[in-house]
Amino acid sequence: MLTRKSKLVLTKIFSFFSVIRGYNIWVIALAQYLSAIFILAPEKRALDIILDWRLFLIVLASTLTIASGYIINNFYDAKKDLINRPKKAMIDRLVRQETKLKVYFTINFIVALLMFFISWRAVLFFSAYIFLIWFYSHKLKKMFLIGNFTASILAVLPFFGILMYYKNFYEVIFAHATFLFLLILIRELIKDLENVEGDLITDYKTIPVVFGDKMAKSIISILAISTLIPIYFLVEIYDVGYMDIYFYLSLITLLFFVIQLWNVTSKSAYLKLHFLLKFIIVAGVFCIVLIEPSVLIHGKKLILTP
Repeated sequence: MLTRKSKLVLTKIFSFFSVIRGYNIWVIALAQYLSAIFILAPEKRALDIILDWRLFLIVLASTLTIASGYIINNFYDAKKDLINRPKKAMIDRLVRQETKLKVYFTINFIVALLMFFISWRAVLFFSAYIFLIWFYSHKLKKMFLIGNFTASILAVLPFFGILMYYKNFYEVIFAHATFLFLLILIRELIKDLENVEGDLITDYKTIPVVFGDKMAKSIISILAISTLIPIYFLVEIYDVGYMDIYFYLSLITLLFFVIQLWNVTSKSAYLKLHFLLKFIIVAGVFCIVLIEPSVLIHGKKLILTP
């Protein structure tokens, strides 16, 4: 039997896990490694990439920075979350605001320290990344359109950290980044539709608040159609192996998504669309292996072969 003190500690750990959204962070780390192996440095031996301690530090710094970003975002959004996500907000409040700030600054210090082992450019990149996340949470998030675009850019930036490390500026990388950026931007706008009540009360200038739901749905539909552009380049111009199957299925799913979007009005329905977009994004991470699916069959041989 757990003692009362042990239960309290476990509850606070669970609360902090909720604050930093630990269920998202491992996906980001996996996405960075898979991107490095299959997209950013395909000419390198997979084992060399996996065992590269510098890459490990960059991925670790990325996940820590994102975790600290969730902390500072949770700190500033405490009032809004009580309205939009009351159950999650009550769990998050089990950790004091002062404790959150202490952990936030500690994590950022660790990130800066780790990057000194890489290069001064890495220190500058992650310092700028940390500052942008703070500025977004503190100011930009409430600003019309700027908040949505900034959130989407910040979500893609960790992959550019690895891109700068390998210095392989292939055009296909920017096509992948554009597709991901559009998906994340659509997701941000869906979140605005989902959280319109809290945004109104806390004076967030989102598209649904300023122009209404119909305008937001129109913009989301245009963005969904715009994914055709990067998908065309990825499927027809560049070689993405069998990952083109994922892009075709994504198009079909996005078509279903847009049809459903115009038929829903409730918060619970928007939440389902939100999770559908998240599924497309997470599925994209795992489908990166389809660029070279033989890895799944002859994994050891391909990992060890230059």
